[in-house]
Amino acid sequence: MFWLQETLTAIRDFMELGGGVLTIIAVLTFFIWLLALERWVFLTVGIKKEIREVIKAWEERPDHMSWKARQLRHAMIAEVTWDAKAGLNLLKTLVALCPLLGLMGTVTGMIEVFDVMAAVGSGSARSMASGVSKATIPTMAGMVAALSGVFATTILERKSNAAAHLVEDQLMTR
Repeated sequence: MFWLQETLTAIRDFMELGGGVLTIIAVLTFFIWLLALERWVFLTVGIKKEIREVIKAWEERPDHMSWKARQLRHAMIAEVTWDAKAGLNLLKTLVALCPLLGLMGTVTGMIEVFDVMAAVGSGSARSMASGVSKATIPTMAGMVAALSGVFATTILERKSNAAAHLVEDQLMTR
């Protein structure tokens, strides 16, 4: 139990060092990973059921060669592809916001440094340390969050493309 209290204290201290922008980055990172987890579960479990239903509907059709059948095949493939790629653009947008929020943290931290310099003077490094940490920690956190999000997005895009190709291969015309 002591390790949990110590960990929470360390997290609280880290969040205080980074300022308010770090809290926004942490919340954004939580939503990125929540969305990525939901997409991963869907692409691992849910899409398989949808693909089976589409294949069954296609195989029950007596006609596979007419113009109407080919258009229906394209529509079925497009629907599965749409479902497989749903949410990925939102995920990419949230990932792209992370470095921008880190940059905003840098700007707000440097403003704090300049405020301290204006009030105290440039000779007191100790008084400027808080602003410097508020300038560097959000930048680092934004980049780490973005890199982890890019990693998750890449994996999810590969899984969604694989699902789209699988349904396309399964719905062959005779």
